[in-house]
Amino acid sequence: MIEKIDKIKPFQKKIDIIAKVIDKTPIREVISKLDETNHKVCEVLLGDDSGTIYLTLWDNAIDKLEINKVYSFKNLFSSEFKKSVRLNIGRFGEFSETDISLSVNLNNFKSEEKI
Repeated sequence: MIEKIDKIKPFQKKIDIIAKVIDKTPIREVISKLDETNHKVCEVLLGDDSGTIYLTLWDNAIDKLEINKVYSFKNLFSSEFKKSVRLNIGRFGEFSETDISLSVNLNNFKSEEKI
């Protein structure tokens, strides 16, 4: 079932949404605490008619999403980062571009709500 962004809560699994890429933060370099390898990370602002939320992208996935395009996301999960909700793709998540036209509600920023 396709969820709306405004209904997403922290620590959910198997989230499917259709959303438009509104913006991307600058890519930053981080070092993994697990194995001390370097990674690129970026936050992508996604939106639908219910609101907006950040999706965290890592490494090669960053270049695969383009601003102003609409994508179908499957099997995402949500987490808490800096006391706000974020979406993550993880190893089982996937996305594909769609030709669905989508209006975006910029007045309900889900990642801005404090948990």
